[in-house]
Order: sequence, then structure tokens, then C-alpha cells
Amino acid sequence: MELKDTLLLPKTSFEMRGNLGVREVDFQAKWEAMSLYEKVLKKNEAKPSFILHDGPPYANGAIHIGHSMNKILKDFIIRYKTMSGFYAPYIPGWDTHGLPIETALSKKGVNRKNLTIDEFRTLCHHYALEQIDMQKQQFKRLGILGEWDNPYITLNPEFEADQLRVFAKMADKGLIFKGLKPVYWSPSSESALAEAEIEYQDVTSPSIYVSFSVCSEGQFKNNNLIIWTTTPWTLPANLAISANPKLTYVRFNYNNQIYIVAKSLYEKVISTLQFEGATILDEVLGDQLELLNYVHPLNGRVNPVILGDHVTDTDGTGLVHTAPGHGEDDYIVGNKYNLDILVPVDDRGIFTSDANEFEGIYYEKANPMIIERLKELGNLLHVNYFVHSYPHDWRTKKPVIFRATPQWFASIEQLKKRLLEEIESTNWVQKWGELRISNMIKDRGDWCISRQRAWGVPIPVFYAEDGTPILDKDVINHVADIFAKEGSNAWFTKDATQLLPEGYTHPGSPNSIFRKETDIMDVWFDSGSSHQLLERRGLNYPADLYVEGSDQYRGWFNSSLITGVATKNQAPYRSVISHGFVLDKNGKAMSKSLGNTVDPLKITNEMGADILRLWVSSVEYSSDVRIGDQMMKQVSESYRKIRNTLKFLLSNLFDFDPKENKVAYDDLGSLDKVMLHKLEELRKDVISAYDQYKFDTVYRLITNYMINDLSAFYLDYTKDILYVESQNGLMRRSVQTVLYDQLMVLLKLIAPILPHTASEAYWSIETARKEDIYLEDMPAKMDFNDLELDHDFDAFMALRTETLKVLEEMRKNKVIGKSLEASLSVDITKQIKESIDRLNINLTQVLMVSSIEFNLADHLEVHATKADGLKCERCWNIVPHVNEQHVCERCHQVLEEIK
Repeated sequence: MELKDTLLLPKTSFEMRGNLGVREVDFQAKWEAMSLYEKVLKKNEAKPSFILHDGPPYANGAIHIGHSMNKILKDFIIRYKTMSGFYAPYIPGWDTHGLPIETALSKKGVNRKNLTIDEFRTLCHHYALEQIDMQKQQFKRLGILGEWDNPYITLNPEFEADQLRVFAKMADKGLIFKGLKPVYWSPSSESALAEAEIEYQDVTSPSIYVSFSVCSEGQFKNNNLIIWTTTPWTLPANLAISANPKLTYVRFNYNNQIYIVAKSLYEKVISTLQFEGATILDEVLGDQLELLNYVHPLNGRVNPVILGDHVTDTDGTGLVHTAPGHGEDDYIVGNKYNLDILVPVDDRGIFTSDANEFEGIYYEKANPMIIERLKELGNLLHVNYFVHSYPHDWRTKKPVIFRATPQWFASIEQLKKRLLEEIESTNWVQKWGELRISNMIKDRGDWCISRQRAWGVPIPVFYAEDGTPILDKDVINHVADIFAKEGSNAWFTKDATQLLPEGYTHPGSPNSIFRKETDIMDVWFDSGSSHQLLERRGLNYPADLYVEGSDQYRGWFNSSLITGVATKNQAPYRSVISHGFVLDKNGKAMSKSLGNTVDPLKITNEMGADILRLWVSSVEYSSDVRIGDQMMKQVSESYRKIRNTLKFLLSNLFDFDPKENKVAYDDLGSLDKVMLHKLEELRKDVISAYDQYKFDTVYRLITNYMINDLSAFYLDYTKDILYVESQNGLMRRSVQTVLYDQLMVLLKLIAPILPHTASEAYWSIETARKEDIYLEDMPAKMDFNDLELDHDFDAFMALRTETLKVLEEMRKNKVIGKSLEASLSVDITKQIKESIDRLNINLTQVLMVSSIEFNLADHLEVHATKADGLKCERCWNIVPHVNEQHVCERCHQVLEEIK
């Protein structure tokens, strides 16, 4: 037998190269074959529940890197909670209604005008399901387990029915009403938009000063009121000029014309208008201007001056052009004075006949024409252009306008106090989230919930013959029952009498003639109603956690809060986590046009989902994060070190059965015990980080531990024990005991983040007790009663640190190759020497040197020389003597045992 054959060299089926891009698919198939998700639920079904309610991504197009981060973060949490003993089902969802799907079909050549609404909606339905099937496979490829065969989908009949029941409850509480109010209107989408559907882009706009001549008799007759506006196209809708009753105004003369502006803005105005030589005539209070009449230069209409607190002197002139049909403040102050609501712009943004000479012109194109007309009339005092941020339709990327249209609203004012109370009682994991959503709710007006589209859940309102809207909860719930059986297409395929309860009558329709509402609901009402799923699936309300991007404070977090409080008087979540956006390597937003997108599917197929998941765990997700080739290379290197460490642990346990070979704690060597202490410290810190959802801390703790404490120290010196010592000797079995505990604890701790790798490694353990690591519990606390060892270990580490420095210098100077070729002479303090003696360890073996001698001194200093002696051909240690087989005494004894 050759000497190398007498060594207990490592062996394992766990390969060094993960080849994750290919092999993960097989691992996932194995999970599916063993019904892993169902088994973990069964295992914990009698235990406390933890419900993470999934915010539904939109079913259109392949998943992007932001989707991936969101779903992976959720999977970290679900897996951790499951392994911590919670019943934690994961029900994925999809948002399926609205304009993007309509647009996608249009791009595919579908001409909506050639189809009935039912036919068009059917095409939308099928398209959405195709997108869901695609995205489902992509999410599953990330290693995410859940009820993929039973998700919730907003187009499903039962979901639509539940949504109508939410609407019915809100209507019954008087929270739903129809009104003519200015809302965000997208001419490009021909629909009202919610605040969450608005994004801001820089645009160049005109800034104009216009004079309006007073026609009232008295001291102000023929005086000129100066207004400032950046939306000249709204001037045809002007019905008043607002002044602040508490501001002081000045009348001033310039070029034999008298003008009126706020006193505090006078200097700025005359400077802008270049009115050199203007002189102030007198001062008047704002309330003295009330109900003066002026002539509108564009149409000759006589309009009043009104008073409003919304008028400020921070900019402009202190006199505000007021168009109740095109501004929220304008609408509110106009109501006080019973002004009409004039909207001379149609659904497409084109001026109607109410705009007189501008009829038929697109509102944006009318801007220069209106400016030119005012100039011709002598009412234009100044014009310039400036760049500013302006609201745009988030889908079409085109500008939106404020436009009063008949819309359905959900009242927020009635709920505001309770909403703010629920926000305060919610745990916002990102503490700033509470302030952010509180301010949004405080400032939020009524929620416009109607949209002028075809693909969505109809607003379940009938109109009586006299035009009265019917908001009867029993009627709405009756329609909900129909939707539950037939889906919302029933609204379009049946007439009103078929949808109403049998024999239904209403005072407003003595002849039983009813009309159906044609608007659909805002998609945020769809997804905001998804908490109904919890009750439907037998889960607890409220959910324990919502996890979405930071944009959802004005989106899903917001709409879910409103519908939850409106129907159940309680927020639908106990805790909320938000994450940032994924940017490119330079910190820029990703865009197909810029060519800087990062495809998660490409990363997964080339590098593996576990590499992508490890990247997610490595970033501080509460802020915007970056991703790029260099970052992924760094993560891959971290993964390689983790995998290498796991391989070492596995390969040195090939002959270890914990039931037969495990050594009791009290019989372990000192450093073996210390490594279990360190493992317990790691376990405690990692569990704490998981509980706080700090996955970057989990990543850092585990990688540092595996690289430094394990690989660079314990696994390094114990090779001499594992390979060389007697197979069943106490020393070797003690090290294997520690390796086994390290392996099992580490696999459990990394399983939520690296599920494929953790499963593969677990399956490589011949003595594994379960089908998969996911069926194990998170490691339990380990109690030790000799923690004074740790103090002595610190003294040893001080010696080791100094030794490594000296040995590195010797290697650098080519005095030695391996550290075994060195002998040490150490000046050491009595205190450190006593600590090391108490450890009772083989110092030459642990420090991996040939010999060591100590000299008591008042400081620690290590000296090294090249060792004298003979090299053992079996263990390669430098020793004073070897036998005729060229092996040392230790190896000779082991060989005798083998015989």
C-alpha cells in the first residue's frame, strides 16, 4: 500500500463547479416532484401563521431586474419564516386590467374599432393570461416557491366579484360619489388618471403676463388686473380672477395706464415687464377688489374678481387666473362663488366650440396662437420660456392636463383621520416611510376611481330613467354574484334588466328603463382590493407584511390602505417594507433606449439564480441599488468561496455518521469548542438580521465567517488532523463533529438566500434526515458553560496574528515555501502563556510550523527560522526523526493501526 493511500483524503459528490445556470433547473424539478412547497406548509400547518401578501406585478412583457429583486426579497422572507416554524403560504398575484394591455394589442395590429367591446375584452383576457404564463415560468426560474398553480389574478371572476363587494361597502358608507371635478386627464390615453399613474418630466413652457380691463363703474374702471400664467391654453376657460383678501395691492401708473398687482410683488413685476418710470398711485386691500367685473379679451365675457386663500405672494402678481374646469384650487374657490365649470377641451385635448376661434386646435398647439392673439389685442405684457417639471402619463409618456369631467370618486376626507391612525400603528420597516405616506394622505384629495377604457372592471352603477345613479349595496352585490359566476364581461353582454335583481324597481325609473355606467374602475382599485384574497383563502387579516418598491407609497400601499380602512376599519398590513429601484453600474435608470438594461433571465441562465439571489442579499435594498458586470463578478467570487467551503465540509464527512461518531461537547478539544462558540455567535447574529430583514447583514456575516473563521483558520490547520490522524481517533472525530455542526447550521442559514446550493449540498449528506434542507428548522440556540475559553482563545489569536506576519515575510523573502518549514522562537508574556497553556492545544499543529519554543518577556514578539530536521513523507511535517519508511512517529502509529 502506498503512503498516499493511507491518507483519509476528502471525497464528495458535491462538485466544485456549480454549473448553476444548467443544474438549477434539475433541482427545481426535484422540488416539484417531491411537492416541497406543499410539504413545508403541511409541516407547519398547526403553527402560527405569517402572511406576506404579494403585490401584483402587471402582466405585460418579460420580467425585469426590478421584478426579480422584489420577488427574491419576498422569497428570502417566506423561506426564513417557514424554516422558523411559521405557516407561511405564498400566493403570487397579477394585475391584468388597464391601458398597457390595450396598447399592446393595438401594437399587434388589433383594431378595437372593428370589434365589439366583448370581443376586444376577450382578446385582452387571453393576452393577459399568456403574459402570466410567461412571467410565471420566469419567476419560478429564480427559485421562488409558491402557489403558482393557484395564484390570484385580477381578471378572475372571484376576484372581480370581491372587488365589487368592496365597492358596495364603500358605497353603503357614502364614500362613493359622482362629481364634475378637475382631474389628471391624459389626452393621449383619453382617460382620467390617478396620482400613481403620473410621472414628471422636464418641459419648456411659456410664462406670460396678461392684463384684464376692469369694466365696473367707480374708481377701478378701466384699471388693468395683471395675471401671470404658464398655461396660456387655459385662458379660454377663464371665469374669474382670484385675489387674497388679506394681501395689500397697489395701483400704479405706467404709460398712462393704471395696473393692479400685489404690493409685495410690485418691484419684481415692473422689473420683469420693464415698466421703467412706473409710479404707485395708492394701496387697496384685497377684499376691496371682490366682485369687480372685468372683460375677457379673447371672448368678451364679463367675469368677476373673487377672493381665495390659495392666492399667495410668493410668485406671479398676487392675482390668479381662475379656470374652475382646469385646476383644483380654481374648482374649490369657484364653488364658493357658484361659478360654472367650463371645459373647452375634449377627451383628445382638442378645443371645442366653447373656445371660439381656437376650435379644433390641439391644446398645446394653441399656446403660441393664444399668445399671438393676446399680443395683437394689446393684452400681452410679457412672455418668456422656462424649463420645469411637468406631469406626464406614465404609460404614454405624454403630458397630462387638469380637466373637469364627470367622474366617480371615493371620498378620502371622511376616512382621513382613521387612515392616519392606522399609518401610525403600522410598523414601517423603513421609518421614513411613515412620514412619506402620512404626508400623502394628509394632502390627498378625493380619489378619482373611474377610467374611460374598455379593459377593466366596470363601475357597477345603474342610472334610473331620470339620470339618478343607483348606489344600492344590494344591487351591487347582486351584480357581484353574477360576476363570480360569469366574469365581468357579463356587464357588456347583458342589458341592465338582466343584471338587476328580478323585479327591481326604482322611483326614478317608473317604466323600469335603466342605463349602465360605461366607465371602468381605476386599476389601483383592482389591486387595492386584493386584501380580500386573505379572507377568501382562509388567511388572517391584516397581512403581516407588504413588500414593494418605494413608488408604492402613492400606489399599492396607498390604495390598499384606503380600501382596507374603508371596509374593515383597519389597514391591510401590520408591517411594510419598501425597496429602491435597480440602476445600472453608473447609477442611471435603466432604459431600453439607452441600452443599459440588465436582463435577470440572462444572468440566471448564464450564472445561476443563486448568483442573482446572492447579489440581492448583498445590497442595501431600502435605497436605490446598482448592478453591473463588475458587481456580479464580485458576487460570483463570494459564491465561489462559499461553495468551496461547503465542499470542504462535505468532503471531510464522507465517513462520519452523527448518530455513531459524534463526540460529546465536553470531550472536544479547546479549539473545537471555540469554533462551536463562534458558530453560535454567528447563528444569533444572523437570526437577528433575518428578523430585521437586513439581508445585506446576513450576507456579510456569513461570508466573513466562512472565509475568515472557517477557511482561513480552522479548516486550514485541521487538514493535518482529518487526513493524517487515525480514522476513528478522538482528535479526528472531534474535528468532524465540529465540521458537521458547522455544515448543518450554515446550510440552514444560507438556505433562504441560496436555496439551490443549500439543497444540493444537503442532498450530498448521506446521513441527511429530511428530503430537503427546506424541511429543516432554523438552527436552535446552543448553550455552553465554559465561555472563559473565548478569552484564552483571544490570547492565542494574538500569537497567531504575529506569527502569520513573520511567516509571510519569510515566504516573501523566499526563505521558506510552506509554513511547516519554519521554526518559531516566541517572546511571550506570562499572561498570554498561561492562557495558551489552558487551551491545551498542539501549537505546532495549529500554527502549522515545525517547532516552537517560548521565552517569557514583557511583550509579545515572534522570531522564525528555517526548520532543521527531516520531512515525513506521509504528513509532510518537519520532524527530528523518521523511520526506515521515512515517516514520523505519529504516522507510524497510525499505519500500525491500519495493519
